[in-house]
Amino acid sequence: MLAVISFPSFLSPNLIEWGPITIKWYGLAYAGGLVFAALYMKRLVCNPALWGTWKPTMTPAQIDDMFVWFFIGVVGGGRLGYVLLYQPMKYLADPISIFKVWDGGMSFHGGFLGVVLASYFYGRKVGATLDRMLDLGAASVPVGLGLGRLANFVNGELYGGPTNLPWGVIFPGETFARHPSQIYEALLEGVLLFIAVRIGTHRYQALAHPGRASGIFALGYGLSRIAAEFVRLPDSFIGYYFGFITQGMIYSLPLVAVGIWLLWRSRHT
Repeated sequence: MLAVISFPSFLSPNLIEWGPITIKWYGLAYAGGLVFAALYMKRLVCNPALWGTWKPTMTPAQIDDMFVWFFIGVVGGGRLGYVLLYQPMKYLADPISIFKVWDGGMSFHGGFLGVVLASYFYGRKVGATLDRMLDLGAASVPVGLGLGRLANFVNGELYGGPTNLPWGVIFPGETFARHPSQIYEALLEGVLLFIAVRIGTHRYQALAHPGRASGIFALGYGLSRIAAEFVRLPDSFIGYYFGFITQGMIYSLPLVAVGIWLLWRSRHT
């Protein structure tokens, strides 16, 4: 069965264009993901049943304070990660363009490292270990990841290779259908990963075993991203290694390893 779905003509990367003011869906995805994360973390720390014999990692007031740290970690790390991991020579030739985040170019792996650093330094401030800080983030960030992938779809970017599947999408400027890999990733990294970590926290008391929730997240994201990379096209300036391996796969393998280690370690905490 041939794919016949055309990209919706009413979708635009910009939600609002009013004179010099432009509000982009991608920016809203980041903002919405961070706000959801803060609100969800507050619900988690206000539920003593999830923590076993442990005291919740933070208070709701501390989560409000941490919001700024996480914002800097996500945006700063995501941007620097893209610059260093994907196009270092381009930005070395024009360093000012590093700050033009509105032109696109963010890396999940860089944003992840940014959040790890923000969690480490803020955790030291409030007396919380890194694994317990990351557990809270792991439980709450998948929604933001899913929103980001939906924004990628609206932008008509990061799509997959050609397909004849009935849900293939003909993106703007194309004459044939492609895998909507952004939707695949929204489902895998957003919906399914959120459900997996929530089952861990609410049914198996993952928050009572430091590192378990973040282990589920790291392993789940790494495997999801590697799976999606088999149909998602790599950036044209990078291409494939050995004809099928992408940089996204390479950067996700350490997450899989870390996730397995955290899960093993959490058995003894």
